[in-house]
Amino acid sequence: MDGFTQIPANLRTTLFYAEMDNSAGNSNTAGSLRTLIIGQKNAAADIAPGVRVPLENVPWIQARAGRGSMLALQAEAYRKRDTTGETHVLPLADNGAGVAATGTITVTAVATAAGTDSLYIAGRRVQYAVAPAMTLPQIAAAIAAAVNAAGDLPVTAAAAAAVVTLTARHKGEVGNDIQVVRNFLGSAGGEVAPAGLAMTIAAMSGGTANPDLVTALANLNDEAFEFYVLPYLDTTSLNALRAHIDARWSWDKMLYGGAFAALRATLSQALTFAGNRNDQYLVTLPFNGSPSFAPLVSASLAGACAASIRANPGIPLHGLPVDMLPPSSDLRFGVGDRNTLVNNGMGASVVQADGSVLTDTLVTGYRLNGQGAPDDSYMYPERLYCIAAAIRRLKNGITSRFGRCVLVDDAQKPRPGTRRISRLIIRDFLLSEYRAMQDEGLVQQYSRFAEALDVQRNSSNRCRVDGLLPIIPVDQFRQFAARVQFRQSTGN
Repeated sequence: MDGFTQIPANLRTTLFYAEMDNSAGNSNTAGSLRTLIIGQKNAAADIAPGVRVPLENVPWIQARAGRGSMLALQAEAYRKRDTTGETHVLPLADNGAGVAATGTITVTAVATAAGTDSLYIAGRRVQYAVAPAMTLPQIAAAIAAAVNAAGDLPVTAAAAAAVVTLTARHKGEVGNDIQVVRNFLGSAGGEVAPAGLAMTIAAMSGGTANPDLVTALANLNDEAFEFYVLPYLDTTSLNALRAHIDARWSWDKMLYGGAFAALRATLSQALTFAGNRNDQYLVTLPFNGSPSFAPLVSASLAGACAASIRANPGIPLHGLPVDMLPPSSDLRFGVGDRNTLVNNGMGASVVQADGSVLTDTLVTGYRLNGQGAPDDSYMYPERLYCIAAAIRRLKNGITSRFGRCVLVDDAQKPRPGTRRISRLIIRDFLLSEYRAMQDEGLVQQYSRFAEALDVQRNSSNRCRVDGLLPIIPVDQFRQFAARVQFRQSTGN
């Protein structure tokens, strides 16, 4: 036996000695697939900007990043869909050159009867009572007080005369997405404006300059994250995250990962956005007509997808719940619209009868190869996550079993248990592991893999073995198409 690495061959002292060898003890599991939530903290919050920290729980991040902060709201939305996955946050400070978005609510007529009015701000309901005796300034003050008392809103409010000014808690373009609507559920949902009460709402606008992601992402170094929650869709932020993840898919890092985002857009706007991108690492879900806040839709989408991928990366990502108020029926994307979105690098969603929102087919933003020709190789995120899982699996196996071995020619046929391996031993391991992954539903078509698998000693570096791994990830069942060929009944 020559497989010992610690017990010396010339040992002469008495009896039993044992050394540990864990090369065959690795269960080859994927390990923890971690999530990173990127978002802004409140200015007065004590959490350090640009420094990744583990998410302890929602109350903890509310205390550290500030209630109503983008980061705290994102974490809350994410945890509703992924309750157990290892999650970290990357706090960001406002861009010093930025401007916070603002909007106004101007009360134009007093109530003629007592009642309760409902405002939705960033998808969250704020209610306040009015009475016929209240003046316009008093109603405005009641609105501002209700908004500020809510605490977990991404805006603050101030009343002057009959005007309520809403100011985003954070500077940046993303504040322009905060929607303000009245009585969204309507009479069917028990939300009816008090008689006589009237107001005009000026949409949130004027927000500029999202935070710079480059430095914060660089601070991650080589820490592994599989799922990124991205609240920003400006070109600079998108390019920064794409470059960051692209480097992680390289041969020298092999960390992988992808990002999830939501976009408020009409069909035309979504197609324009998609036409300016070609990103295999980003899944974007467009929606229109919902008052929900896009960064929180992004977080909910990421949470639902992360939980599914951790369980099995091959299971299709359609049919997952996304926490958002349903778009109004006239603004929902129909089946033709959804098909157009999917064929142009955008995800899709459907609204159920009860108003819940589920994912339809999700795709990445990758559409074209380097020569500008249509390319669907990176179209489906499930495919990328399956490939990443298979590579990790093979890497773990190779490094565990053959990490400290002598490499010999095939003709020597090393005995089991020794520290000598050959090209054929590595090839046999790859075949065995691929079959195991196929049995687990991660890959498919073992015979094609075995036929195309090529493992060779490197001609110039005899300490290196090169391999061609023709991995074939599983496909997802997405449609069933039937031609109904009916028959006439027959009788006796």
